[in-house]
Amino acid sequence: MPSAEFQGHLCVSIHDVAPATWELCERLLAAVSAVANVPLTLLVVPAYHGDSRDLPWYDRELACRLALGDELALHGYVHLDQGPPPRSLRQRYARHIYTKGEGEFAALTEQEAARRLALGRQWFACRGWPLQGFVPPAWLLGEGGWRALRASGLLYATTWRHFHFLQDAAPVEAPSLVYSSRNAWGRALSRQAVSWAGIGQRNAPLARLSLHPRDALDARTVRHFQRLLESLLAYRLPATKAAFACYWLDRVARPAVGEIAI
Repeated sequence: MPSAEFQGHLCVSIHDVAPATWELCERLLAAVSAVANVPLTLLVVPAYHGDSRDLPWYDRELACRLALGDELALHGYVHLDQGPPPRSLRQRYARHIYTKGEGEFAALTEQEAARRLALGRQWFACRGWPLQGFVPPAWLLGEGGWRALRASGLLYATTWRHFHFLQDAAPVEAPSLVYSSRNAWGRALSRQAVSWAGIGQRNAPLARLSLHPRDALDARTVRHFQRLLESLLAYRLPATKAAFACYWLDRVARPAVGEIAI
């Protein structure tokens, strides 16, 4: 395992965490822990597809993950695109074909985005859980969503290509390593693409491995990300997204006392 001084980091996240997906999330958690006990960032959807029920068993599961050192981040509020109709073929493809209509924050007004962020923050606060980060569903975030997010007081947000600091630092380019699972052909192609991308990012300051509940359904994908995780841990320090954000802001983005920023 790299030392704490090593600047190459790895963030592993599990998307779409909700009661409806928890069984598959548990399978992913077990697959990761079979390789190593690393801190994870769980991307939680408070009212996934409109289901806002309070379920004590689910809260206990998430509280247990916090106690183990994982982070809980906000991943939208309902994980459904309920914004106005797309205005171009490109928007239609991104919002309703590529993402299957789950890019919740792709086209919201600033006011509506702020309302949903507030609902998400309230959901966390009611449980006494810390919240520092936001990841838009399908990594789609429109202008209104960006404005609301920058006024939210949260520490960071991530899109597919970048790790964004919401206050006073430039983003870090860190394309996510993510699998496709729509069909066997797509899964095989994505495994190869992830392998190539991992090689290309070997010297990057941050690598991001993003897992989705449906990844647990394909044994070859599970074996692939386990091997990938093992290889990344040989030279990277695992951290939650919040921990990486604090490290980057404290040690890299902000100059030391007496140092002149150029």
